[in-house]
Amino acid sequence: MPETDIETRCVTLVGIAGAGKSTVGRLLANELNWAHVDTDQLLEAYYAMPLQDLLDSVGLEKFLELEEHQVANLGIQRCIVSTGGSVVYGSRAVERIRSLGPVVHLHVEPETFAARVDAAPNRGLAIGGKTKAELHAERLPLYRHASDVEFATDTPAPEETVRQILHWLDAEHQIRPSR
Repeated sequence: MPETDIETRCVTLVGIAGAGKSTVGRLLANELNWAHVDTDQLLEAYYAMPLQDLLDSVGLEKFLELEEHQVANLGIQRCIVSTGGSVVYGSRAVERIRSLGPVVHLHVEPETFAARVDAAPNRGLAIGGKTKAELHAERLPLYRHASDVEFATDTPAPEETVRQILHWLDAEHQIRPSR
């Protein structure tokens, strides 16, 4: 990762649906007194429709192109970025988030992923005809390749995950709450 001034860095969260990216992202942004951007919400706002409707209307391939374009063109700083789970398919998007600052992979086991996604049936999921287990297995190495560190989010409360991330950010990147 290229060196960036601490005051202009972002921290990006990647991981599969249900890993806690949006929840942890909001909490982490609050702790750092930074902004929070959820790229799924950014897509919904830009295209004026729920994520699943967008995916259904344009198809998986085009959806991934739209997501990559939005993320690759982010112009932000002092921000926690919660990405959509499929962001790791776009090389330009991955290059952009890595250039913004540290990338944190929030990891859940396949069983946790399936249970959390099943509990939220209206969640947009770019699955492309795969089983949940196949999708998890396909994406895991992509998340690990894109990220600088990984935290398991199967059982810890989101607040504990935030505490762990803050400790790592302080130790590795001198990013700490300003309060």
